[in-house]
Amino acid sequence: MTIPETRPDDVPTDGARVEQALRLLSGVPDGLNVAVKRLGRGSGVYAWWAASSIFPDLPGPPNASVPSLRLLYLGRATSLRGRILRNHLRRSGSSTLRRTLAGLLVSEGYRTTWTDRVVLVAEDEARLTAWMHAHLRLTWAEDAEPATIEAELVRRLHPPLNVHGVEPEHLQAAVVAAKHAYAASSRPVEPSQTP
Repeated sequence: MTIPETRPDDVPTDGARVEQALRLLSGVPDGLNVAVKRLGRGSGVYAWWAASSIFPDLPGPPNASVPSLRLLYLGRATSLRGRILRNHLRRSGSSTLRRTLAGLLVSEGYRTTWTDRVVLVAEDEARLTAWMHAHLRLTWAEDAEPATIEAELVRRLHPPLNVHGVEPEHLQAAVVAAKHAYAASSRPVEPSQTP
């Protein structure tokens, strides 16, 4: 005889966790100066928001609490504080969001170089961080297993800067092109060929 798996009453189901995350992600987004002080070290999901004048050709759903802001990107982290502070606000080499933003802001003259991958030059890393502080806002929801709810959140919200896990009809061609342009902007130095 097989005994069906039971869950204690106090352990939320994946559906309840998705709903809780949606509620928190749709709350009033914090400016980055406030967010970096409030972010915990726990795992969870996070959402980046911006005014509709930022990338107006890439519409995202409006924030439920502040309708003048719309969703740009959604991600997950094993450490919310670490992911936001060490990656998204510092290094293009380890942040898909930063690489996408730099690709979309190519007209602003962001410059790249090759290390073991394409990265922004130090001056432009700082410039992009300043741009993010000026234009983006953040919400987050702590969750012990963010990987199990991220896909459902992306499926429901259709964040325009996300590429992975996005249904083909919601994939933004301009974002894909920006990612490719960024990746092609610097190449490893080929060893010189001697005759």
